[in-house]
Amino acid sequence: MCRSIKTLRRAEEPATDDEIRAAALQFVRKVSGYRAPSRANTEAFDAAVAEIAASSRRLLSMVGTVSDTPARTTAGAPTAAHHHEVSPARPS
Repeated sequence: MCRSIKTLRRAEEPATDDEIRAAALQFVRKVSGYRAPSRANTEAFDAAVAEIAASSRRLLSMVGTVSDTPARTTAGAPTAAHHHEVSPARPS
């Protein structure tokens, strides 16, 4: 996970284009391993940032804000076992 990417889906205010692009840039940097691409890779790097930013904008517009999401009831909440599934032991 890219720790410097902040949550863009929030109730207070929608994410700005600059925030969305910055998050996309951080993601592409993490995936590619480049802080800044070489000249040979600049086009691919910039295209990836643009695609991820566009996908992020679509996602944010489709899911709404945190305040738009109905609160989960206890019955609908995932259990601890759901989050901490244990793999079966392998035979020795």
